[in-house]
Amino acid sequence: MTIEATGFEGLLLLTPSVFSDDRGYFFETYNRETHSKAGLDFQWVQDNQSHSKHGVIRGLHFQNAPFAQTKLVRALQGEILDVVVDLRKGEPTYGKSFSVILTAENKKQLLVPKGFAHGFSVLSHSADVMYKCDALYNKQSESGLIFNDPSLQIDWKLSAGEMIVSEKDLVLPAFDNIDANF
Repeated sequence: MTIEATGFEGLLLLTPSVFSDDRGYFFETYNRETHSKAGLDFQWVQDNQSHSKHGVIRGLHFQNAPFAQTKLVRALQGEILDVVVDLRKGEPTYGKSFSVILTAENKKQLLVPKGFAHGFSVLSHSADVMYKCDALYNKQSESGLIFNDPSLQIDWKLSAGEMIVSEKDLVLPAFDNIDANF
């Protein structure tokens, strides 16, 4: 496995070692010992999976402390643009976004630490996305920010006519009005 820094403290891109032959391929999506040796010693307590069609944008979501979540995100099928926004007020990357293409083919995973809002857009016909969380979902701490906040300048790689956003996500506040406690 290779681990790449992103320029955001704690936000890492993980690429597994893939073993291929004429039968197909094999790779470890998670190995506690390998992760622990790399300083990624998280206790995963919940796995989430979604299926979405082309154009869907999910997010940008987060949970406030003490229920904040670290996530390990990957695409099982299809292609997504995975996007995060740093909400940690003391960081030099506060208020900045980062995005990466995750696909079933590239097998990359994004490790999203606590203190980030997270979302993705589906660029392929459909996509199945799975992510591990180190804290359970807690409705009372659930929050988010609007995906199209002009101050964030996020390019979701979709035209306005392609975008499919839930009613819940359409009423999220702008970055300057979020209630984040990081």
